Amino acid sequence: MVDGKDLPLFAWQPPVKVIAFPLVNRVGKIRDVARKLHEKTTDRHAGYYLKQVTDGLAAHLDRLGISPDERERQIDAFLTKVEQEVIRLSFQRSGAGSHDPRGAA
Repeated sequence: MVDGKDLPLFAWQPPVKVIAFPLVNRVGKIRDVARKLHEKTTDRHAGYYLKQVTDGLAAHLDRLGISPDERERQIDAFLTKVEQEVIRLSFQRSGAGSHDPRGAA
């Protein structure tokens, strides 16, 4: 101690930069959210569910000490993957009869 105070070096905390498992790689979670969104009957229900999911993800990242900028990047990337999965589910369901890209003609 210097003059009864701790040295600044001991109070320094390195910035959090490592994300052990990025949200964009949580394929099971992405598929689950996309499936539930795809099953919602109205846009209002889907929007409410999506808000619950994003609020939960934000709280989780906050608990990990992730910066607000990185948190937003992680959630945006996650939502992009969810949107891609919803589109995949839509096309999969609409084209259930034939997988021939040339069609029936």
